[in-house]
Amino acid sequence: MAENRVTKAMLEEARTAVTKHAYHTPLVTSRLLSEHTGLQVWLKAEPFQRTGSYKFRGPLNKFSKLSDEQRNRGVVCSSAGNHAQGVALAAQLEGIRAVVVMAENATPSKIEATKAYGAEVILHGQIWDEANEMALKLVEEQGLTYIHPFDDLELISGQGTLGMEIMDDLPDVDVVIAPIGGGGLISGVASAVKHANPATRVIGVESSEGPAMLTSVRAGELVTLDKVDTIIDGLRVKRVGENNLAIVRELVDEIVTVPDADIFAAMVWVMNHAKIVVEGAAAAPVAALLQGIHGIPAGSKVVCVLSGGNLDLSQLNGRRWN
Repeated sequence: MAENRVTKAMLEEARTAVTKHAYHTPLVTSRLLSEHTGLQVWLKAEPFQRTGSYKFRGPLNKFSKLSDEQRNRGVVCSSAGNHAQGVALAAQLEGIRAVVVMAENATPSKIEATKAYGAEVILHGQIWDEANEMALKLVEEQGLTYIHPFDDLELISGQGTLGMEIMDDLPDVDVVIAPIGGGGLISGVASAVKHANPATRVIGVESSEGPAMLTSVRAGELVTLDKVDTIIDGLRVKRVGENNLAIVRELVDEIVTVPDADIFAAMVWVMNHAKIVVEGAAAAPVAALLQGIHGIPAGSKVVCVLSGGNLDLSQLNGRRWN
């Protein structure tokens, strides 16, 4: 499994590349969440990152590894959300041409935000898979370098700098909880945390309406879900990455699932009590804590990774909360 690992040296190289442009985001204490759970809880506030998400970190590291020829030709990705904006801004800062392919029905505000970061936006198809086919076609036609949203060790190493910051700021943390979509964040964070302290427990959280990682872990191999019912963008993945699965199987101690309704309730809870705007995926770790994760001793030091704050307010329209 060595070829699927993120080494300590890879993480240190990523830190050098990422810290040139990315913020070291704060750990915010949460008194109410601590009182509610009987734990000592901190929130890793990645909504305060540039582009509003951790997704800025990975491309910064990936681009630092490109050859001069690759940099001159440019990069391409397919995304309608945080990956698009992370790639766009990182490319702008590094002086690299970036092409982002989005579905034709992508949210106009996300299209404009991606363009504002300097990327060329191409609208193609009605779903991500069709947009991704166009991105891969551009790789063949123009020699662009494809930037995968999660299944890439250099990208994973970049995302792992978030975990390094947690361990720098709270080295005696007992548990780190992070959301799981395709697996880029959890595999990077787990790699960083376990290199710093193998005893720290790492827990991943998925929507119970689309648990692609948990299904694959239980099967012992990559499984493509027939359907994904979750409406939370950052968690809506039918198939996780090969590298991500290998790292999660080795380093992540537990995966828990929570329904979308509980995640949406946690979004409101965080915004109301912690005063931080979070998107759905970012609220998943808090949702898991609010619902109770078995086996965490009282008083343990716990960090919930709030992965981003690019909230689509239309997801909350019409919802009623007690």
